Amino acid sequence: MTDYDLDHPQDQIMSSAYNDMISLHVVTNHVVLLIHVPQLPVEIQDGVSKIIKYAPHKDIVDESNGMQENFSNNVEYLWHVQFAYDQDLHSGELIVSSNYASYNDVPMGERFEIYVRYHRKIEAFRAIGRLLGAARDLMVLTGEHGALVNFTEQNQFDTQGVMVDCSRNGVLRLASIHTLLCNMALMGLNMLQLYTEDTYEVDGEPLFGYLRGRYNRRELTCIDDYAFDLGIEVVPCIQTLGHLGQILQWPHYAYLRDNTEVLLAESEATYDFIEKIIQTAASPFRSKRIHLGMDEAHGVGEERYRQLFGYKEPTRIFVDHLQKVNEICTRLGLQPMIWSDTAKNNTLQGYYDENNNPAETSSDLVESIPSNMELVYWDYYHTSTDLYTQKLQQHRELGCQQPWMANAAWTWSRFWTALPFTFESVRASTVVAKNRENGVRNTFITIWGDEGNECDVFSAFPALCYYAEHGYCTQEEVNVPLLKRNFEGICGATFDDWVFASKIDDTPSGNPITVRTHYMPNISKWLLWEDPFLSFLSPQYAEEDLETHYGSIAAHLFDVMDGKNGRHPMNERLELPARIASVLALKCHLRQRLVEAYRHRDYQRLYDLAQGRLTRLREEVELLWRYHRSLWMKMYKPFGWEVLELRYGGLRTRLETMYDHIVAHVQCMMMRGEQQKQENSSTEQEVKEENGEEGEETKQRRSSSLTEEVLDEENVHWRIPEFDTDLECLYYGSRTNLLLDYSRVISPSRPG
Repeated sequence: MTDYDLDHPQDQIMSSAYNDMISLHVVTNHVVLLIHVPQLPVEIQDGVSKIIKYAPHKDIVDESNGMQENFSNNVEYLWHVQFAYDQDLHSGELIVSSNYASYNDVPMGERFEIYVRYHRKIEAFRAIGRLLGAARDLMVLTGEHGALVNFTEQNQFDTQGVMVDCSRNGVLRLASIHTLLCNMALMGLNMLQLYTEDTYEVDGEPLFGYLRGRYNRRELTCIDDYAFDLGIEVVPCIQTLGHLGQILQWPHYAYLRDNTEVLLAESEATYDFIEKIIQTAASPFRSKRIHLGMDEAHGVGEERYRQLFGYKEPTRIFVDHLQKVNEICTRLGLQPMIWSDTAKNNTLQGYYDENNNPAETSSDLVESIPSNMELVYWDYYHTSTDLYTQKLQQHRELGCQQPWMANAAWTWSRFWTALPFTFESVRASTVVAKNRENGVRNTFITIWGDEGNECDVFSAFPALCYYAEHGYCTQEEVNVPLLKRNFEGICGATFDDWVFASKIDDTPSGNPITVRTHYMPNISKWLLWEDPFLSFLSPQYAEEDLETHYGSIAAHLFDVMDGKNGRHPMNERLELPARIASVLALKCHLRQRLVEAYRHRDYQRLYDLAQGRLTRLREEVELLWRYHRSLWMKMYKPFGWEVLELRYGGLRTRLETMYDHIVAHVQCMMMRGEQQKQENSSTEQEVKEENGEEGEETKQRRSSSLTEEVLDEENVHWRIPEFDTDLECLYYGSRTNLLLDYSRVISPSRPG
C-alpha cells in the first residue's frame, strides 16, 4: 500500500467516519496534565521531570511548581495524574483509570483525577504517552473523557527496544539521544542499543574511532543515567569479528587484520584486543548484557589467516572464535548476544534461504555454539509471516530456545524513512514474535545509517510508534486511530504527513507492496546524486512525470510545515524531504529539455533554460545543502559531515560546470551566426571569370572560411559532447525500482 490509513482493509479498526475526524485534531492545548512530582514514587520522579521538560506540546506540568493557576483560566480541562507501583500486576501490565467517567460529572471544587498503576517503570511512562495522545483527540471537546483515559495494557515482550546506528558517519549528540529516549519511554520501549563499531573511546588506542566523533566514558555514563531514569536499559552494541574496517584501514592495526574488514581469529593479540574493547564498551552501563555483533564476517579465514595458519573451514573458525570471545564475557560477568548470520550462512541469500537450515547442514555448529549465547534473528526484508516462523524454528533447532527478533525502520541509503514498507515488514515480524510458540521474549527495531547516514533518523519515529503499539496489543494489527493520536501527542507531529514524506522514494505510478516485495527503492537519493550533465539513469524514469510528482510533494510538505508548525512543532523536520522534492522537481527532466533545445539548435531556448531552470536548481541545491548541514550539526557531532558535504560539493560544482558550458556554447554559436551573416552579405559580389576559374579574391575568401571551420572544431564550446550522446537503459525491467548507492550514481565510470 502507498498510503497508510483506514482505506486499507487491515486498518479498519474503527469506523472510517471517526478516522476522518482524527486528522482534524484540536488547534490548541485544550487539556493539560498536572502531576505533583514530589509525591510520585521516587523511582520515577526524575524521569517524569525529564518528560515534562521534553513534552513537545508543553501540555504536562509539575503541580508542585504552582503553575496550575496559570492554566485554570486558559485551559478547558485539567487532568490530575497520580502514579502507584503495584506489585500484584504482571510484568509489563498497565492499568489507567479515572475518578469520573466524564469530565462533565466533576462537581464544582472537585478534580478530574487519573490513576496509573504499573509494575515496571517503563509502563508508567507509556501511560503518560497514552494520556498525551488522548489529550489530542477531538473527543475531549465533548467532555466525555472516560473512554480516553480508562484502559489496560499488557506488553507482549520482556524487552522491546531500539538499536540506532552511530557508526556510519553520524554520532548522535547527547541532546539527540535524550530526545530519542523520551520518545521511547512515552511509547513504552525499554531498551536502547547504540551501534558503535569504533565510535567509543578506548584507553591507549588513539586510532580507535580517530576523527570519527567517538563517545567518551563520561558521555556514555550520562546516556545510561538518563535512560535509567526513564526505565530504559542501555546495552552496548559493538563488533568483535567483522565490520571493523574503520580501524583495520590503519597500518597500526595491521597485526589484527585477516582482511580489510575482519579481525584475525586464533591470534592471541586479537583476543587481548577484544577483551580490552569489551571491557571498555560495557563498563559505563548498568546492564550486564552486551551485543557482540559478529555478523557479515565475509571472507573470514581466507586471507592473512590462511597465510599464517593454513586452511580451516570458515564455520569452524567462526565457532572457535565465538567460544573464545564468550569466555571473555563469562570472565567479565556479561551476558552476550550476537547476530545469527554465522559464517555458514553470512550472505543475505543464504541467511534467508528457506532450504538453508544450519542445524541440519552443520551438526557441529549446534554443539559448538555456547549454551548461554543469545542469537538475534534479523530480518528487514519480508512482509509475509511464513518465513519468520520458519527461521525462528531453525534458531531453536540451533539450541537457542528464546531467540531475539530484530526488524528495521528503513532508514539506510535514503533521506527519509520508507515508512509504508517499514510498517508491513515490522507487522509481519512482530506478529510472529508475539506468538508464544515461537519463543521470542526480546525484540528490537533497528535504525541503520548505511551509505553516509543521510537520513533524518527521527523520521523513523512513526515506525517506532507503530512497533511499540504492536508490543502492547495481541491483535495482528494495531488500532490505527490510537496510533496516530499517540504519535501526535508524543512526537508533536502529524502521522499522515510524515508518512506522506516517504513519497520522495515513490513514483506517480506507485510501488505496490506485496509478499514478493523485499526492499524499497531509494529514487530520491540516486536522482539527487546522479550526475546532472550525463543524467545516465534518466531512461529509467523516462515514462514518469516526476516533475509534477515532486512539485506536488514539495508544495504539500511546505504547506503542512508552515500551517501546522505552531500546533505540531516537530513538523518542522519535514523541511528536509520538502527541499529534496523541490530540487528533484527541477532536476529530474532537466537534461531532457536541454538536449532537445541543443539538438534543435534553439539557442535562445537553451539559454533560457540555463538562466531559468538550471539557475533555480542551483539555488535550491544551495538551500538544501545549508539546511541539511544545519540539521546535521544539531543532531550529530560534526565528524562525518565531511562525507556528505563532499557529495554536495560535487553536485554543486557539476551544476556550475554544466551552466558554464551551456552559456559558453550559446555564446559561441551566436558569434558564429553573426560571422556567417557577415560572410553571406560579402559574397553578394560575384567575380565572374570567362574561363570559369575562380577569382583570386574568391579563393582567399573560401580559404578563410575553411580555416574558421577548423578553428570552430578546435573550440571546446563548438559542441556539447555530453548532449550528443544517446542514453541507454541500463536496468531493463526495473524502471525506478532501484536501490542504488552513491558511488554507482555519480558517474557511469568506475574509478581507477
